[in-house]
Amino acid sequence: MEMSTSSSTVDVVIPHSHMMADLLGMRDEHLRRIEDAFPSTKISVRGNVVSLAGADSAKAGRLFEELVMLLQKGEAFDSLVIDRSIDMVRNNQSPSDVLTDEVMRAGRGRAVKPKTAGQKRYVDAIRENVITFGVGPAGTGKSWLAVAMAVQALQAKQVQRIILTRPAVEAGERLGFLPGDLMAKIDPYLRPLYDALYDMVDHEGAQKLIERQTIEVAPLAFMRGRTLNNSFIILDEAQNTTPEQMKMFLTRIGFNSKVVVTGDVTQIDVQNGKSGLVGLEKILTGIEGLEFVHLSKSDVVRHRIVADIVSAYEERQR
Repeated sequence: MEMSTSSSTVDVVIPHSHMMADLLGMRDEHLRRIEDAFPSTKISVRGNVVSLAGADSAKAGRLFEELVMLLQKGEAFDSLVIDRSIDMVRNNQSPSDVLTDEVMRAGRGRAVKPKTAGQKRYVDAIRENVITFGVGPAGTGKSWLAVAMAVQALQAKQVQRIILTRPAVEAGERLGFLPGDLMAKIDPYLRPLYDALYDMVDHEGAQKLIERQTIEVAPLAFMRGRTLNNSFIILDEAQNTTPEQMKMFLTRIGFNSKVVVTGDVTQIDVQNGKSGLVGLEKILTGIEGLEFVHLSKSDVVRHRIVADIVSAYEERQR
């Protein structure tokens, strides 16, 4: 692939003509999205040469280069990939690095990868640190990617077990009114962790790992008094811990363990609103092997309406 630049004109030569259909999309759908994203740049296509002229021609040219690299790495395109790539290039980030970082292979051979630059920072932080805090709104993949990293570490024999935990905080519902014994009452609070786990490992395989206690899913209260060695531990919904619970949890960590703590400080249900996650970054800043990663509405990977809802709430709180 070649890119030649002259003042505000850029030519990108696509190395193989068969790439053009995937690059431009059916009925030039992808090309239209790129044109809408760079309205001050005129884009014309002749053969396997994309010519760009205008104020944003260099940035649009880099986008085409990144998209070609994604195609060369075997990535499939859809409108979401195009939109995310546009956002990353605008922020001087590299889609070809972010979108091709395979965490693991989930059920039916599906690759689990970060979908945004923020998610890539999060995954890299988990790889490099003993304790990683993933803080951000709903839909940013905090729990899902953490479970994927845990399953990958277990498969690679880097840890001997996975522990998934959550505080069982009543969010407008009373545990006492739910049917069943203690675990049956707590189970609805842990269900999102089971859902993420079943996304990575088939249901039968996950059940066997749980029966062998290779994977443990339990409320946070069950962590008290334990020392957790050789484990990948995920504390989900950490904004609903009390400061005392957070300290208890962080001091359970033993040798050869890795910890991910996820939370959304805009969804605090803990009694009196005193969260163990709020203000924690100031306390722990400077500790080696510990990192906070902040995800934002730009990292929301659910339906686009979820990002719009997050934005609406953020605007209201200003």
